[in-house]
Amino acid sequence: MSDAPRQHTTVQNLSTSYAVIGDGPDVLALHGWGGSIASFWPVAEGLAARGLRVYVLDLPGFGETALPPTVWGVPEYARFVLDFLDELGLQRVHLLGHSFGGRIGLILGADHPDRIDKMVLADSAGVKPPDNAARDAIVKAGKSIFKLPGLNRLYEPLRRKTYEALGSTDYLDAGPLQETFVRVIEQDLLPYAARVSRPTLLIWGDQDQDTPLEQGRLLEKTIPDAGLVVYPGAGHFSYLDRLADYLRVVTHFLTHEGA
Repeated sequence: MSDAPRQHTTVQNLSTSYAVIGDGPDVLALHGWGGSIASFWPVAEGLAARGLRVYVLDLPGFGETALPPTVWGVPEYARFVLDFLDELGLQRVHLLGHSFGGRIGLILGADHPDRIDKMVLADSAGVKPPDNAARDAIVKAGKSIFKLPGLNRLYEPLRRKTYEALGSTDYLDAGPLQETFVRVIEQDLLPYAARVSRPTLLIWGDQDQDTPLEQGRLLEKTIPDAGLVVYPGAGHFSYLDRLADYLRVVTHFLTHEGA
């Protein structure tokens, strides 16, 4: 595996890092939370060898792309991706997403189907898991209590402490993106999934502990035109755990009509 040949451009006044490899139909790959171009580069090299042109993007706050200027949610990241496509003159692409990148894909597939051809989402986030119930109850209670005069300034510290107490490693490691992380994971994207109008392939590891397989099955039921491939023994990075299988299935799906 070679290092990605990074290029830089400016999107929404943010210095933005990306890499391109191959020739053929255009594919955009969006990494997961905490990832970067390197997360998808083995896929990019593999798909390029199979006749596809792959763009891999460092999302804002990750890799070599600048931090968002304010606290962002998933819609702001989706808008950034659209502006990136505009900057590079890409009218329509296939979209690959992993985890957080899948969240962005759900919004793009629902609200901007004219820019997406087919989507492949691996171990996608976007479904609020039941184990968020305790956290949500605490945060909801905090919203009510800390709306009282003189206490509203304490709400954000309470929310941060809640995530710390419930052991979210991604939150604790997010640094300046902590509040963005909270906003991102608090959004239930199933309503978007129900409106995705592009053919979608879901790929999941049955040992995924971060976005468990039942979330993949729920997305398969919710997205109107979706299929699910499950890799036994693979985890949250199923697309890397089973790279050869992923490349074969994705190439067929993206390059064959009706696939």
